[in-house]
Amino acid sequence: MARLPEVPPQLPRRGNALTTAFGRALFALTGWRIEGAIPDAPKLVAIVAPHTSNWDFIVGIAAVFALDLRVRFLGKHTLFNPWLGGLMRWLGGTPVVRDAPQGAVPEAVAMMEREPRVLLGLAPTGTRALGAPWRSGFYHIAVAAGVPILPVAFDFPAKTIRLFPLFAPAGDYDADLPRLQALYAGVRGLKF
Repeated sequence: MARLPEVPPQLPRRGNALTTAFGRALFALTGWRIEGAIPDAPKLVAIVAPHTSNWDFIVGIAAVFALDLRVRFLGKHTLFNPWLGGLMRWLGGTPVVRDAPQGAVPEAVAMMEREPRVLLGLAPTGTRALGAPWRSGFYHIAVAAGVPILPVAFDFPAKTIRLFPLFAPAGDYDADLPRLQALYAGVRGLKF
């Protein structure tokens, strides 16, 4: 199995040996690996792109389990139905109504301020569509909470999760967006 990066002490952990073993076994069986260093920061907004398939979630959860991380994420409210809702919440999910997402940013900021350590993982497109434009919610959450952004790429052809250096948002979304998107040049999702 490929060596996993070290998880710094400030990040929130799940603390579950069973899920860690499961995640590591899944990584070993599928041949996925993680490149880059995990930053030692107590609060981060991680943006994961491209988001083109439901398999992104499976690979992401395997990585989270393998690294023993506790990650929070926002998901469309329909995933939090009576059959999946408990599991989605246990995995770290919070439902969002995509047709009325105005409350998601203040709620996420309040959660980031309330919890001493939090890693919030978001897909900047907010949907699984190839070429979908990035939404600004992730950026506004990071700026309002005063936390850095951790750009993360899921490169399916290379079976590699790439962790880029932390990005400190300057507060100017229009100026920062092209710099963030440039990091993902050449990265291909499952559907390309």
